[in-house]
Amino acid sequence: MSRQTYNAVGVRWDLGDLFAAPDDPAIGASLKSCRARAEAFAGRYRGTINAPRGPAPEHLLAAILEMEMLQGELERVGAYAGLLYAADTTRPESRDLRERIELALTEIGNLVLFFELEWLGLADEAADRLIRHPALEGYRHFLHQTRRMRPHTLSEPEEQLLSERDNTGPRAFGRLFTELTTSLTFPLERDGSLQRLTLSEILALSHEADRSLRRRAHEALFAVLSKQETVLTFVYDTLVQDHLTIDRLRRFPTPMTSRHVANEIDAEAVERMLAVTEANYGIAQRFFQVKARLLGLPKLELYDQYAPVGQELPRCTYERGRDLVLAAFGAFSPDVAAAARQFFERRWIDAELRPGKQDGAFCASPAPHLHPYVLYNHTGNLRDVMTLAHELGHGVHGWLARKQTMFNYDTPLTTAETASVFGEFLVFDHLLETETDPRVKLALLCGKIEDACATVFRQAVLTRFEQAAFARRTEGRFSPETVSTLWLEANRPYYGEAVDLSDGYRWGWSYIPHFIHSRFYCYSYVFGELLVLSLYRRYKEEGPTFVPKYVQLLTAGGSDAPEALLRPLDVNFRDPVFWQKGFDEIRALVERVEALAVEVEFPRACA
Repeated sequence: MSRQTYNAVGVRWDLGDLFAAPDDPAIGASLKSCRARAEAFAGRYRGTINAPRGPAPEHLLAAILEMEMLQGELERVGAYAGLLYAADTTRPESRDLRERIELALTEIGNLVLFFELEWLGLADEAADRLIRHPALEGYRHFLHQTRRMRPHTLSEPEEQLLSERDNTGPRAFGRLFTELTTSLTFPLERDGSLQRLTLSEILALSHEADRSLRRRAHEALFAVLSKQETVLTFVYDTLVQDHLTIDRLRRFPTPMTSRHVANEIDAEAVERMLAVTEANYGIAQRFFQVKARLLGLPKLELYDQYAPVGQELPRCTYERGRDLVLAAFGAFSPDVAAAARQFFERRWIDAELRPGKQDGAFCASPAPHLHPYVLYNHTGNLRDVMTLAHELGHGVHGWLARKQTMFNYDTPLTTAETASVFGEFLVFDHLLETETDPRVKLALLCGKIEDACATVFRQAVLTRFEQAAFARRTEGRFSPETVSTLWLEANRPYYGEAVDLSDGYRWGWSYIPHFIHSRFYCYSYVFGELLVLSLYRRYKEEGPTFVPKYVQLLTAGGSDAPEALLRPLDVNFRDPVFWQKGFDEIRALVERVEALAVEVEFPRACA
């Protein structure tokens, strides 16, 4: 089968539910309407929220409802511009539209910024009385969570100024990073010819069976990235310093505090989770040592960590990936499968590999009245099925939560990864249960452990790297050598003596988008994976009776704090014992690999 068939040629999302084209007159009309509504909103409500005894509950509710309608339409415009840009970052019309929309959204947002500031300025006694009022019961969590930003909010002119400068500050540097990394090509000799691969394609080769190919892809990746050291270091340095500056202005005590506030979790719980993770690095190292033996190697090199073990997994077409995910979701819940099926039938997925397309994968759920969209890059590797399951988990979450209102729709990152990781486990179990060849089973188990290591241990490494980088930036500007040294220092405790780090890996930090677009996002993956390990064990124990409780969790969206939403499922994320249970599950998978490996013979690996 051709490479193009495996690469999902023609599988592009249809954005027609949002707008027809970048030059659709409806975009300008929508922005004009939103501006008029924002001006009218300001005329009605400015000065009426931060009143001496607070507004009447019905008055505040009316304002919230109007704000939700306005925000919902702004999300439609913003989502279209963002999705169009992600699909092709090189297209001039997409670049221009995104910049134009960002400027317009900032301008309109500044017109209604006063509403949140007046709510935050209201005295605690008056605010508490409103939060408890029956008329506002549906927005109790939203109003309470918004108040957590009260100590960190500036005056209205200052907030407006910061909103304006974001477009030429962090957002601009984020665009530079995206457009640079998506424009790079990586030369690689393969099958007798020189190929120029995208970032997604070169990264996918780390899962190939041919060790020489993995090594050459690894070298090509970092050879190209190292040539961009000046720009990539400057972008990261600027964004870190910008973050530190805003933290100082907003009186955040640490660089992670703003993320903790948004995630509705306290720093102590996060640090406890990370400490338990580091204490279990030995599980990953134990697996790496087992894998080296299975591959016939004295020790893993970095480019061996994702090498297939046992029977080489078959290539996987987009169509087969679709069928696998729907079958696994359907075995869990027909309703979950029905929600996921829409993404394929109604063209809500962009899976095609092409130059200029954003690397990686994401699911965008703009608003409850709009359906989600999924982007990923299908390279023909069975691992792509797990990526598809992950993003469709997000998509199902967004679809089920559409019953919520706009301000109760989005979940914090701590619970945002629940449905995605759960979806991966459903597909993994389906693959394992339907496979009879012990060599393939071993390969699947190793792949799952590698995913767990990447989602738990490596994300903790990424978080520790960010912490070190922010601490170091207070001493002065980054050099490429400074950042690379911090990166290697953060990675060494994880890999230990089990994996040799290459010289090129010093640039391993340079292409990771989370460092650029959403700082300190990565610990949410640790939270999500360990949470799902616990929830999935409960599902295996309880069977069908677990399903409605899980679906209810997703349907609730962001209508309450994570701690409250997880309470019916007996989750206590402040208890180190809870986190250790997740690692016990990973250890059990490693033990299954060790036991299965005894039954299987393998040829010696070629260097």
